[in-house]
Amino acid sequence: MKPFIPGQILPTTVVGSYPAEPRRTLRSLLDPFHEAACQAVDAQISAGITIISDGQVRGDMIGTFASELPGIRGKDVIGKVMPSGHPITVKDTRYARTRHPYVKGIVTGPSTLSYGLHLDTPNYRTRDELVPDIAEALAVEARSLGEVGITMLQIDEPIFSTGVADLDIGRNAIERITTQVSVPVCLHVCGPLSRIIDEYVRMPVQVLDFEGSVDPDNLSSLSSRDLCAKYIGFGCVDSSSAKLEDVETVIKRIRTGVELLGAERLIIDPDCGLRMLPQDVAYAKLSRLCEAAALVRSETGVDNHQ
Repeated sequence: MKPFIPGQILPTTVVGSYPAEPRRTLRSLLDPFHEAACQAVDAQISAGITIISDGQVRGDMIGTFASELPGIRGKDVIGKVMPSGHPITVKDTRYARTRHPYVKGIVTGPSTLSYGLHLDTPNYRTRDELVPDIAEALAVEARSLGEVGITMLQIDEPIFSTGVADLDIGRNAIERITTQVSVPVCLHVCGPLSRIIDEYVRMPVQVLDFEGSVDPDNLSSLSSRDLCAKYIGFGCVDSSSAKLEDVETVIKRIRTGVELLGAERLIIDPDCGLRMLPQDVAYAKLSRLCEAAALVRSETGVDNHQ
């Protein structure tokens, strides 16, 4: 299969968040988070990441979207959920696009978002009834992100691996979002995949992203399935620990992925977002990830033209 980015074997990316902090500057009087977004983007570019994010510096994965959707107050669903009257994440994503050619847009998945909220309205008897309306709202956001010129859209559904969410409903919700963009869509799922592996590989997306360092069995689970033309976002550094893996450890993980799935199929990234780590640790993890990917890439005999 062709590399995800033409001419680039083993491109690197991030799952999303970065531990940047708001700074007090003249511009911060108008936008307290702009400098944090600049920090996050600068750090990813400096580390050598191929496909960056905006850093997701404005809040957690639930609050960022819930706070902007009509029908939700705080984390309480108080009425019918509707699309926001304005783009939610486009501003920072557009800024990232001015700094780097490859940027991913990111939305929290409808199922995960629904389980992060409390139902306090007769509009929805269950979260399963809420998911489609959230999907409709996020589809509008996805369309806006696509218009910015993103390289891929990522949907975060960590709830899928828990067995709590209805995966048929989740699949339909994801499909509603994917119809709004012309770029490849990536589905990120945290945790062990073994119990959902069959449903996971059938999700209507082009990239499957998972934790590969803290859950190494995920790689073997995927390698035994027919992935068709899907690419794999392979988590190769632990984002849940401040301990730094040495480069050789990351190299071994990437080599295993290449042996099982092929270099053209892989996109190398951390297990999950890095926002809970100290900035110096997060940067070091990204730098080592990029260094390890470059070393394995050199073994393939194919140059990476960034």
